[in-house]
Amino acid sequence: TGMQEIKVRAATADDVRAIDVVNLSAFRGEAEAQLIGELRKSKEFVPDLSLVAELNGRIVGHVVLSKVQFNSARGGKEILALGPMSVVPSQSHRGIGSELIEAAVARAKPLCYTAIVVAGHPDYYQRFGFKPAKDWGVGCNLPIPEDALTAMELVDSALEDGGTVEDPDLFKALF
Repeated sequence: TGMQEIKVRAATADDVRAIDVVNLSAFRGEAEAQLIGELRKSKEFVPDLSLVAELNGRIVGHVVLSKVQFNSARGGKEILALGPMSVVPSQSHRGIGSELIEAAVARAKPLCYTAIVVAGHPDYYQRFGFKPAKDWGVGCNLPIPEDALTAMELVDSALEDGGTVEDPDLFKALF
C-alpha cells in the first residue's frame, strides 16, 4: 500500500463534528472540543487558519491558529496562538502533527501576522523552529511554567522587545 497521503486543508462548516471527534479522542475530556467550539464563534477566530488533516478521506487531525493580543514596549498588536492541535491516537505516528504545523505556519506568513506562540510541549514545537519565548522576554497570562511557552517570529525582530501574550479567557479553561 505504501505511504497513504495526508491532505491538509482549511476546515469547513461540514467538518465541525469530525473535528470534535478528533479532539475528544486525542484529549481526555471535552475541554478542547468545547474551546474550539467557542473559538469558532469568537472574533479571535481566523477561518483560513483552522486546518484539518485527511487520511483516505477521513479527518484524523486538526490545528487552529487564533488571534491573540501581544503587548510590548512598542504597544499592542495581534499575533497568533497555535492550539489546540489534535491527532487521532491510532494515527499518531504518521507525521500528521508535523504536516499540520508546517501548513499552519506557511498559511500564517502571507496573512501579515508577525509571530506565533504556543503554550505547551516545548520539546515538540522546537523541532519546527519555535524557540523558548523567554529568550525574547516574552511571557503570557496563562498559569503555565515559563518554559512551556514557545514562539516563532514570522517577521524578523517581531518579538525583540519582549512583552506579554494576553490569551483570551476561554483558553484558561484548559489550564
